[in-house]
Amino acid sequence: MSRIPMDDSFRGAIGVVAEILENYWEDLREERLPVTPDLRPGDVRAMLPDSVPVHGEPIRDVLADVRRVVMPGLVHWQHPSFLGYYPTQTSPASVVGELLASGLAVQHMMWSTGPAATELEEAVLDHLARALGLPERFLSGGDGGGVLQDSASSAVLVAVVAALYRASGGRWREHGTEGRYRLYCTDQANSCVPKAARIAGLGEPALIPTTTGTCEMDPHALRERLTADRAAGVVPAIVVASVGTTGTCAVDPVAAVAAVCREFGAWLHVDAAYAGSAAICPENRWINDGVEHADSYAVNCHKWLLTGPPCDAMWVADRRSLTAAMDIRPDFLRNRASDSGHVTDFRDWQVPLMHPFRALKLWFVLRTHGIEGLRAHIREQLSLAALFADLVRDSPGFELVSHTLGLVCFRLDGDNARTERLRTDLDATRRILVTPTTVDGRYVLRAALGSRLASQTSVRDAWALVREVAAAIPDERLGSPEAPASMTTTSVGTR
Repeated sequence: MSRIPMDDSFRGAIGVVAEILENYWEDLREERLPVTPDLRPGDVRAMLPDSVPVHGEPIRDVLADVRRVVMPGLVHWQHPSFLGYYPTQTSPASVVGELLASGLAVQHMMWSTGPAATELEEAVLDHLARALGLPERFLSGGDGGGVLQDSASSAVLVAVVAALYRASGGRWREHGTEGRYRLYCTDQANSCVPKAARIAGLGEPALIPTTTGTCEMDPHALRERLTADRAAGVVPAIVVASVGTTGTCAVDPVAAVAAVCREFGAWLHVDAAYAGSAAICPENRWINDGVEHADSYAVNCHKWLLTGPPCDAMWVADRRSLTAAMDIRPDFLRNRASDSGHVTDFRDWQVPLMHPFRALKLWFVLRTHGIEGLRAHIREQLSLAALFADLVRDSPGFELVSHTLGLVCFRLDGDNARTERLRTDLDATRRILVTPTTVDGRYVLRAALGSRLASQTSVRDAWALVREVAAAIPDERLGSPEAPASMTTTSVGTR
C-alpha cells in the first residue's frame, strides 16, 4: 500500500511513481522477484482492459494496473541475476533527467527549434569523449562532433550512409549504390551490422575471418579481401570493427584494421556499444588503441553508464560527409541559423527528423555521479565479473571459455547437449538468465555482469544455482547419476 496519498494531481502521481520505483529497485536488490515471469503468450493481454474507456480513468487506477499486470509480466533487466545479452541499466539521476525531458517535450531537430538542448548535447558529448579518452578529432570544436542516437544500430546505419557518400564522391545521393560498394565485418559483429548493410542497399556484408582462438578480426585477411574486391571493381566503402563483440566481448585490433582502411580509403566505424564504457577507467584505455584513426565511434550509455535506454553516443571525425549525405532541406525547415552554417542541426545526423532531448538524462548522470563515481561503478562490475570467472575456474566439471571485462563465457564439460540442457534448466528456474553463443563450434553460455544492484553475495548465489542445476544433468561419459537430494522443485523455484 502506498504511503503517499493517491490523488490524481501531477505532484501526487509523480510521488507514487517514485515510491514504486524505489520499492522495485529494493526488491530487485534483495532478489525478491524472479528474473523472468511465468507466462504464456497472451496471458498479459488477457488481463488488460478490452478497450480504451470512453471517459478518462483516474491515474491511480492506471498505476494500480501497472503494479498488478505490467510489472509482474516483465523480464527484469536490472536484476542482479540477469546475466543475459548485455546489461541495460538506469539510475535515479537518469530517471529524473528523463522525467524533465519528457515534461519539457523539446524536439530539437534543428538548433532553431531548441538552442539550449542542442548546445547542451554538444557539450555533454564533448565531456563524455574526454572522459573516455577519445581523440580530439571527435570533439565539436573542429571538423568532428557527437550526437545521441537511440541505439548502436542507428549509429551503424548512419555511418554506412556517410561512408557511401564519401566513397562515391557524393554520387550516391543521386544514383544509389549501383551494386559497387561493400561493407566488411566479422561473423562476430552484432546483428545490427548486417541489418544496416541490407537497409542501405549493400546486401550481405563481406565476412572477414577471425584470428584462430581470439574471435578478433584478422587484418591480413581484411587486406587480402579488399585487394581482391578492388581488382573486381568493388569499392570497399566501410569496415565495422567491434570493441566488445556480442558473443565473447572480443576486441578487434583497431589500429591494424585502421591501417588497412587508410590504404584503401575505406571508412572505419568502431562499434563499442558495450565495452566502450569501460574506457572511462584509465586502466582500460587499451580497448581504444587505434581509435584515433577511426572515422566514427559509438558506445551505448544505457549499458554501463547508468543512463536509461535509449541512449547511444556516436562521434564522427568529419561531420561533413555525414551531414552532406543526410541533409534534406524543404522550405519549412529553412531558417536563418541553419543557412548560416554556424550551428548544428541534429536532423542531419540521424534517420528520423525528430530529435528528443536525450542529453538531459546523460547530463544528470555525469554531474551527479561524476567521473570518479562512474569509474567506481565500472570497477565494481569488473570485480564481480572476475569473481564469477574465478568461481567457474574453481568448479570441477566446468570450463571457463573466456573472460573479458564484464563478460564471462563458460560451459559444462562434455558435448554441446549438456550445456544446452543447462541453459534450458536454468531458464526453467526463472531465477537467473544467461544467453548462449558459439565459440569454435562449441555451445557456450554467456554471463554478462553489469547490474548496479549486484553484489558479491548475488554473484555467489547465482553461481551456486548454476552448480545445483548442473549437478542434475547426466554426463554420459560417467554414467547417469541421480540428482542430488538437494535438487528439489522448491530449490529451483521462484525465491
